Amino acid sequence: MADPEIPVLSIADLGILRAAYYGPDGVPQVVITPTYSGCPAMDAITSNIRRVFAQHQMSEPAVQLVLSPAWSTDWMSEAGKARLEAYGIAPPTGKAAAGPVHLGMAVKCPRCHSLATEELTRFGSTSCKALYRCRDCQEPFDYFKVH
Repeated sequence: MADPEIPVLSIADLGILRAAYYGPDGVPQVVITPTYSGCPAMDAITSNIRRVFAQHQMSEPAVQLVLSPAWSTDWMSEAGKARLEAYGIAPPTGKAAAGPVHLGMAVKCPRCHSLATEELTRFGSTSCKALYRCRDCQEPFDYFKVH
């Protein structure tokens, strides 16, 4: 199932889908974690999960929203990161830090692959992305922040 905000990624590729199984009572259980605790897409994701189960004439699942441990970009699949770049969003690079780390790391432009980029604003089209601009090709792009 596609993520409602980034349709080229599935919720599994994004790492939002944590588990799917049948409970001891036979009821399907789906566990999801938002990219941010206030992520507005979680209601749409929950509705879409229930819709997919209904379309396949399966029992309605119990969808559990789990906030701990907090979602991390480390949970994204490599295939998902490649799809992000092909879609024009710079994928996260590196691993999430255990504590606050304030380093000015270069972000590669997903279009021309230049490292001559600059952050325009810490919050882009969604809270999990920042808005950047490439100084070489002059194109703006979203960067999926590491966390």
